[in-house]
Amino acid sequence: MEKKLDNFADYNDFLRSNRREINRHLNTVLRFCILTGPAIALGIAAGIFTETTYTACLMVSLFMFVLSTIHYRILKIMPESEITSLSALLIMDVLLVYMSYAHIYIHLTWFLIPMLSLIFCSMRMYNVTIIVNYLFMVFSVAITTPYYAAVRTDYSTNFAFFANLVGGYTIETIIMAVAGYSLGKITTFYFQQIIEKFKTIREHEQHLKEQMETLDSMAEIYDNVNLLDFESMTEQSLRDGNREVFRFDGEGQTHTRMNQRLQKTVSHDQLDAFLEFTDITTVVDRLKGKISISGEFTDRITGWFRAQYITIDTDKNGLPSRVIYTTQNIDAEKRREEHLLRISMTDELTRVYNRRCYYEDIGKYNDKELEDDFVIFSVDVNGLKTVNDNCGHAAGDELLKAAASCLQTILGYVGKVYRTGGDEFLSIVHTSDAGSLKTKIQSEAASWHGKYSSELSLSVGYATSTDNPGEPIPALEKISDEYMYAEKEKYYKNKGIDRRRR
Repeated sequence: MEKKLDNFADYNDFLRSNRREINRHLNTVLRFCILTGPAIALGIAAGIFTETTYTACLMVSLFMFVLSTIHYRILKIMPESEITSLSALLIMDVLLVYMSYAHIYIHLTWFLIPMLSLIFCSMRMYNVTIIVNYLFMVFSVAITTPYYAAVRTDYSTNFAFFANLVGGYTIETIIMAVAGYSLGKITTFYFQQIIEKFKTIREHEQHLKEQMETLDSMAEIYDNVNLLDFESMTEQSLRDGNREVFRFDGEGQTHTRMNQRLQKTVSHDQLDAFLEFTDITTVVDRLKGKISISGEFTDRITGWFRAQYITIDTDKNGLPSRVIYTTQNIDAEKRREEHLLRISMTDELTRVYNRRCYYEDIGKYNDKELEDDFVIFSVDVNGLKTVNDNCGHAAGDELLKAAASCLQTILGYVGKVYRTGGDEFLSIVHTSDAGSLKTKIQSEAASWHGKYSSELSLSVGYATSTDNPGEPIPALEKISDEYMYAEKEKYYKNKGIDRRRR
């Protein structure tokens, strides 16, 4: 029964299927009623039915054969129809009327038909049946009253007999109607509840099936996929073939079995952040009102990975009750990001950092005081235009690359070097001896010899936060530039070059 109820889409679907099944069985009952004639004939032969005839028995059988055949045809055309159901009950009423007319005493069978209609689980059909059944009872009494009143001596008139019998039937019908109505309402209510229950269960099972299909798909994408059920306090790995379920203690246990395994290889500098993110005692609160939360960490063996908690079910309070925990290797993705970032922040020709990177880096100092060892270097390549004009741009590019290499060699280990213009470079370093670095830069440049040019000359200026306390970065840039331009003037003066005439 439970399995059959589970197949119905809703209560109306159940009623249609129920009518179809009962109509089929009722037709079987009607055909079985063909044997009523022979059964009564045996009663006549045994002296039980003394007031009827064998002709009446034959008529009953013929009558039921015809009517059951008609009902069978109706059943084939309208197997789920209420008309088919009511016609079967009507045929039974007609049979009882004829049997009463044939002086075959019928009493309780009259009340069987309305009760039989309750199996259709339709109060409308029950109400119709009980009214029709009552009318047939009254009609049956009416056509048999002359006969029965004539053989009774305790009634003075036919009407007295009729009124007495109908009155009894009426009282019994009312009692039966009330009892049957109550029984029908209770039965209908419980069937509706059962159907709705199975519908809810079926929808939930379908939902779970879809979720599991989704989770199976996710398991192919992610390196680790765990299902965390915070109602049953269990974790289940969806990547394992046997999908073993483990319990966890939401109070004393802070990390699942999977995270206990993963934390062994997480980089030491990120271990605290990883443990905080994967703490299962706080996951539910952190996920409240969110679809997912994620964090990125590095594994000492496999590189970068992303850990993510995804809500798939919530309780009545909106708190996550079932959560998917995944990890996915993103090392290649991170390397691509770093590569693209490096390209966007690097000068294409010299491979040192570019102006964009410089402005991003100095932006970090806007809201804090400069350190005592903070230094800005301004560097310019001397004679670049002359080399470009006389030897070509390949020679000029050679000088720029040489300047960048020189600066990176001397300043790279204490700071960062940026190409901010055609022949202009800036560097942010942390040192307490800027003058020594300036000397090393110029010495490194002086030792250079190239394919197109035999010398490299750099004008170097700098400004320190120690010599200019409280000055912001723009002021230090200006001081450093003025120093560098003063050095450039000395260079051209020593070379005997008049820059204005040139």
